[in-house]
Amino acid sequence: MTEPAPSQDLEHLRLLSVFHYVVAGITALFFCFPLIHVALGIMMAAGAMDGAGHGSGSVPPRAFGVIFAALGCAVVAAGWTLAGLMVAAGRCLARRRRHLFCMIVAGLTCMMMPFGTVLGVFTLVVLLKPQVKALFDAPATS
Repeated sequence: MTEPAPSQDLEHLRLLSVFHYVVAGITALFFCFPLIHVALGIMMAAGAMDGAGHGSGSVPPRAFGVIFAALGCAVVAAGWTLAGLMVAAGRCLARRRRHLFCMIVAGLTCMMMPFGTVLGVFTLVVLLKPQVKALFDAPATS
């Protein structure tokens, strides 16, 4: 078998870089949804929902609202951090720098089903090729 041409590997890295940006945008958008939990938690903690119930139902304690908002903030922060790491990895792939970082982010990207899983697996497959690893070790020409 013949080894693929380096231009094909460069094209794969370029495409992976673009797809990292796209999946990062989708991930950041997806992790905006927990902001609803943050808003509801703040409203519960502030007591804005004390008289909102009909009948004699119990009202959640204010501490529950704080926990609800804090967990929402943690999820949003984790998701946006993952999206930022994907953008950084896309930039590193385009510049052929930080091979190990790109592999770690590709593994983390696999958690974001279904697009992140596909992107992460393809990224790992490409980055594990010896000729691609050599491209990362070589000095950049741009």
